[in-house]
Amino acid sequence: MTKSTFAGLTADALRFFGDLENNNNREWFEASRPRYLKSVKEPMERFAAAISAGLTRIAPAYATEPRRALFRIYRDTRFSSNKAPYKTNSGALFFHSALPKNEAAAFYVEISSKHVGVAGGVYLPGPEYLRLIRSHLLENHERLHKHLKSRSLRNLLGELQGESLTRPPKGYPADHPAIGLIKRKQWYFWRELEPALATSPRLAGEVLKYFEKMLPVVEFFNEPLLAQRKRLAPLILDF
Repeated sequence: MTKSTFAGLTADALRFFGDLENNNNREWFEASRPRYLKSVKEPMERFAAAISAGLTRIAPAYATEPRRALFRIYRDTRFSSNKAPYKTNSGALFFHSALPKNEAAAFYVEISSKHVGVAGGVYLPGPEYLRLIRSHLLENHERLHKHLKSRSLRNLLGELQGESLTRPPKGYPADHPAIGLIKRKQWYFWRELEPALATSPRLAGEVLKYFEKMLPVVEFFNEPLLAQRKRLAPLILDF
């Protein structure tokens, strides 16, 4: 893999998030906006561009323009008891070009004062996608288990994570060999790396190393959604 020219974020990016944790209000943020743009937003755009450049070599369908990859720093507080208006991290999602941003399996990275977080998999599937995944697991669970049993994957990423139902979903046999996977509502990997990595020239390369290892699992979970979109394509074109 070609070495990234991205040199990492500055130490002030991490300090900014630490300061924001202690001053999570609009007055402080507006006064600190120039610092946010210089130390966080603009470097994160360059970081996202470096990740996308790497993905064009290992998973081109997931290369995502920085403006689409990066999440806004503003929190949605409508349904949360936590009314703090700003996120204390900066995150980016790299998703399949043919699939919805926030539903399909994708790759995620976030930078905060406490860690560099790296993730991949399915986090917020809608009801139809959830049904498709569970049906996919009924017939293809052995392929997924083969990926999950990989020693190199387990050493790097640990166990598959996510919330799960206490009982099998309606219509699925409780004695199915993949019922543990079928009961899940989320399927993803999550690793927290040292925050110092954020300021290192190794940042993009390290994140891409994790993404590449997750790729077979991410691809597995996108298979049913891609197949459905392919089936529906003639209907959409004829509409």
